[in-house]
Amino acid sequence: MRFYSRKLIKPEDLNSNGTLFGGSVLSWIDEEAFIFVTCQLDKGNVVTKYMTEINFVSSAELGDIIEIGMETIKFGKSSITIRCEVRNKFTKDIIIKIDEIVFVHLGEDGRPAPHGATVPQN
Repeated sequence: MRFYSRKLIKPEDLNSNGTLFGGSVLSWIDEEAFIFVTCQLDKGNVVTKYMTEINFVSSAELGDIIEIGMETIKFGKSSITIRCEVRNKFTKDIIIKIDEIVFVHLGEDGRPAPHGATVPQN
């Protein structure tokens, strides 16, 4: 797993308990996953199709720095499946784990289309 993105937890990222709001981190994950997959396929016309269970393992607090990691699991003809972990940069405590996020490459007609990729890009 490679960690590509870091975020500073700011007041606007907190929930009513004073910890990281799940909706904020899920938005960051979706954006980072899109960027990761676009780089893997060298194509930008992809959409999120499916996410497995989102496992909230721990939380983060104001001032924490978190990092978002992605790893390619497999390639289908028109899909790519990745895995994601979010962790505290300094303690390495896992905050969120998602075992599978599936993206589908779309053709010009908006339907799934072969992407032609078979190995992960750097």
